[in-house]
Amino acid sequence: MSGAAWHARVECGKEVGAGFLVSARRLLTCAHVVRWADRAPVTVTFPGRRELGELSGTVAVHGGWRDGAADLGDLAVLELDRDVPLTPAAFAPPGTERTAPVPELIAYGFPKGYDEGMLASYRALPGPLISDEWVQLEALTAHGQPLAAGFSGAALALADGTVVGMVSAVAGAKDVRVGRMLPVEVMARYWPELGELVPTPGHRADARRRLYALVRRAEESGPDCDPNRLYVSAMDAFDPPLPEGGFASLRQAAAYVQWEVPDPAAVARFADRLAQRLDAPPPRPATWSPIVVEIDRSGAGADQVTVEVSAYRDGQRRPVGSRRLARAAVRSFVQERIDEAFTQLDPGADELLAFVLPREWLNEPVAHWECGADDSTPLGCAYPLVVTDRYRHRSGRLRHQLRKKWHRLGSGPGGTLHRVDCGTRERPAGLRKRLRDEAELAGFATPPSAVPEYFEVGLNLPVPVLLWPRRDCPGDEGPDGRCAGTAFLDRLAESVAGVPPAELPRLVMELRETADAADAPEEHWARDVQLLWDDPRCFAEPSALLHSPVG
Repeated sequence: MSGAAWHARVECGKEVGAGFLVSARRLLTCAHVVRWADRAPVTVTFPGRRELGELSGTVAVHGGWRDGAADLGDLAVLELDRDVPLTPAAFAPPGTERTAPVPELIAYGFPKGYDEGMLASYRALPGPLISDEWVQLEALTAHGQPLAAGFSGAALALADGTVVGMVSAVAGAKDVRVGRMLPVEVMARYWPELGELVPTPGHRADARRRLYALVRRAEESGPDCDPNRLYVSAMDAFDPPLPEGGFASLRQAAAYVQWEVPDPAAVARFADRLAQRLDAPPPRPATWSPIVVEIDRSGAGADQVTVEVSAYRDGQRRPVGSRRLARAAVRSFVQERIDEAFTQLDPGADELLAFVLPREWLNEPVAHWECGADDSTPLGCAYPLVVTDRYRHRSGRLRHQLRKKWHRLGSGPGGTLHRVDCGTRERPAGLRKRLRDEAELAGFATPPSAVPEYFEVGLNLPVPVLLWPRRDCPGDEGPDGRCAGTAFLDRLAESVAGVPPAELPRLVMELRETADAADAPEEHWARDVQLLWDDPRCFAEPSALLHSPVG
């Protein structure tokens, strides 16, 4: 251990501590060791390679520690003034230090009077992390070097030299042989780049290397990629939800998937979604060219409806077909006419499938209808697909108000999702007041039939976007204490955050594709998401029915 050249001595003002090299120019130490870095130089030396002399360092990353033994984030990444020709430290898999039989851990520190360094032998106590942050250390014997001042920032290494953590606190009293360490998985919370260097149990090394290669590519020259949306789209129903506050960076999200998501396959899924995002052509603002399927009561009997299919090109409506049908025959007619309607679109158009439905049909699973007899792909996975309410599609008042609201929205990011949660006791009049002027997006925890009075408020106001799950919430709480409706709204809010409302049809298509590709599609939160999206600017003024509704 004394010959491992990556051990470093760190001096800053009145503080002396240890550190260890993790790349040609970066080393790790405790934040409290360099607490005076804003007023005193940081000097680094490598006792195993004295010919390198003194190197200057600057604090490149700070874990957030303030000034107390119980303060979290006692980690700092130092950037040296030049590369050093040393092999950096290697890491052991997380948790190795607490696996029976508990191994001996060696720390290389610099207590007062020993500038060349001293070794201390300790072990980690099994059990939970203290404050979800520290592992407690205890001396293996009653003799030998205690963890005194000067050991802070020292690597704790196994017999093979691999590192399992860093000394972060030492006993204040003389000869008290206890201390604390930050394990590698906690260190990665404060410096996500560490995740690339640490092997993770259950994760293949090639999958981890691929993930971080993609992260570097995205950081260097990739498109703007929202880490929160990427995480939500890559996780399945059994994975942890987006943590409170979300992720500040793509690398932070990748580290969270590596350390906090139990499913080893999650790393590959997250990498796959990131690769798709990097390889996709640059998104362009959608100028939708709708194919509209209008369904209405025919007046000829409860089972009879009138169906019209039209395509829009250059702002003009081009009728494709119209027929009065029994409800059971609607799907096959629509499948045939949608395929025909594509011949009416401009070759470069962004197609949008819009179902204009009577209110009692709004929960119809049109997104799950197959594309055709020879193509079982769900319509909602093949095209951006939305529904809208027939009354508001024909209402001059609502069209006028919606047009003004969409004009104000422009192409900017979306606003907050206004939630109508399970078991809400809000009066419909209160919801009306809340949605009238503020809401751009409203999310419901249950389908229309479960809370018809609240849906009526949303439909009769110029709220551009409404979303809900087609399946009712059974009310049972899951393992995380949330019912299905609440979990749906939580995931939905994460997914739509920052997305321009004009782009939501494409986002929802991606969510449907992700759900359909999941190992258990029926259990994915986005499996039955229904999107009511209503931008009058995409449609010419509605015309009269092609045929009389009563034959």
